[in-house]
Formats: sequence, C-alpha cells, structure tokens
Amino acid sequence: MTLTVVDMHTGGEPLRIVTSGYPSIPAGTILEKRAYVRDHLDHLRKILMFEPRGHYDMYGALLVEPDLPGADLAVLFMHNEGYSTMCGHAIVALGRYAVDEGLVARQEPVTTVNIEAPCGLVVASVEVQDGKAGAVSFESVPAFLFARDQQIELPGFGAIGFDIAYGGAFYALADCHQFGLEFGKNRVRYFVDAATALTEKLKKEFPLSHPDHADLAFLYGTILTDGQDVFSDSPTKNICVFAEAQVDRSPTGSGVTARLAAMHAKGEIAGQTRLFESIAGSRFSGSVARTAKAGPHDAIIARVGGRAFYCGRAEFIVEPDDELGRGFLLR
Repeated sequence: MTLTVVDMHTGGEPLRIVTSGYPSIPAGTILEKRAYVRDHLDHLRKILMFEPRGHYDMYGALLVEPDLPGADLAVLFMHNEGYSTMCGHAIVALGRYAVDEGLVARQEPVTTVNIEAPCGLVVASVEVQDGKAGAVSFESVPAFLFARDQQIELPGFGAIGFDIAYGGAFYALADCHQFGLEFGKNRVRYFVDAATALTEKLKKEFPLSHPDHADLAFLYGTILTDGQDVFSDSPTKNICVFAEAQVDRSPTGSGVTARLAAMHAKGEIAGQTRLFESIAGSRFSGSVARTAKAGPHDAIIARVGGRAFYCGRAEFIVEPDDELGRGFLLR
C-alpha cells in the first residue's frame, strides 16, 4: 500500500493533504462521504495520522468531489479521533494549495476558492502577488452563540462558567483563570487536562442541536481563553483542545469564528478586526463580516485570516508484515 501527501502548516498546526492512495469515494452529500470514509476507510486515517508516520496531534485533509453547486473542491478533515465538520487552519492551507496546484484559475490580487466542508460552503480569499499565493482569509458558515453564561460543577475545579458557540463546529468557551491557569506561566498539559475535563462533562450533561443537520450537533472541544473578550488592540490568547485531547498549535480558525460569534452576541465586538494568538504564539485575524441567521439563532458570518506554509512531500508505504505500520498512538 502506498499513500502520497503534501504536508503544510498554518500557524504551527499541521495539515497533511492526501494526494493519492485512497480509493474512490461513492457519490453523495459531503456528510454521506464523511460517513462512508469513517465506516469503510478509517484504517487509512490511522495510517496517516498515527505513529509511526504521524503523531498524537496530527491533522489531515482528504479532497473529494464536491456536490454543492459552485464549489471548486470539497474536503473531509481528519484527526486523532475521527472526522471533524470544519477546520479553519486547514481552509487557510487548502486555499493556498488550491491556487498553487491549479485547482482554480489564479487571479491577482485575490483568487477566490469555494471549498465545500462538512459544515457547508466556505469561501477562501487567497492573496496573489507576482504569481505567488500568500495570506488567506475565509468566510465560513453562519456562526452563533448557542448557550450563554452557563455554569457547571466540575470535579476538582468547582463551579466553572462557560459559553457554547458554533463556528462550523461546537466549542465550549471558558476563561482559563477559573482553573487557576495563566498563559505563559502554566504548562500546556494543565490546559489540556482542564479543557478535557470540561469537554467530557459537557458531552454527558449538555445536549446540543443544530438547525441544519443532527450530524453537526456534537461538542468538538473546549477553548480556554485569557478572558480578554472585549475588543482591544492587543491580541487575545486562547488554546483549543479538541477531539481526543488534541492540542491546536494555531489559534483555531473555527474556534476564532465561534469566539467572534459569542463576542458579537455579547456586544464585545462590532466592526473591528481582532487578533487571536495561539499557545505557540501564532496569530489569526478575525472580524464580523455581517450578520446572518442559523435557524432560530441570530448569527454572524466571520472573516478569519492567516498564513500557511509548505513543510514537504512524502510517499508512505505499509508493508504487509508490519504490525505497527497500521498506526498506534502514544501520549
């Protein structure tokens, strides 16, 4: 078995783009394709995401045929637990990749790339100068604040206040200081433990719903913030812990979208552009492009921007008698 990939990163967060080796995916909606890959081809995800070729925090993208009119390409996202519905850092990387690989006609100064994700159509704008693709911004699906100013008793931490917002995926949003944590002073491990505890508790006790499809109604992870939600010229810091306690090195594109939805609903941001900083020090820009609706929810369309870079290209093989070659994880 042979699989080929292009590796990129956005703000330090990896993206492994599959270029060959997958069988054809049956026609259907993007969510049906996601379900098919999950149910029939998950061994390939493990080969690419897990050790010895990947690692616990690896992230990947599989391009498939779009079914939405107007989409230039469609993508399925993969990680250590399975398949997500939206990934902003991947959109930034895929926008540049699509221009560089000729998947869309290159136009200066901006090339538009319409990307169908499991959550819906995402429009990426790729800056192009002298034929070279650069920074990318995107407008995602309607984002909204689902639950505001909630509180839950969390064993070991006490009463924790949180919001839940949707930015292509559902996230719990909580101030890290409630857990006795502070960016720049505590190890990442402590943030992961706190965020994972909140995610697991909410998955058991806080049901979610989405107006478009039941497959979108799951809690993807928790974003711990510095609590600086009211607009400021200074960056606001956050760490996203998603899937199976996976840590995003970037500020998290869909997470920034969710934070913007919560900020807007609370009157903490209007037309300004805010900077969001990750645990690795990388930054995304984020702003509210316009208001929208998502079923009964007041929503926004967010614009999020960042840069993606190439890391390399690889050809992976799996020898038939390699017992570890099909993937394993260590933490």
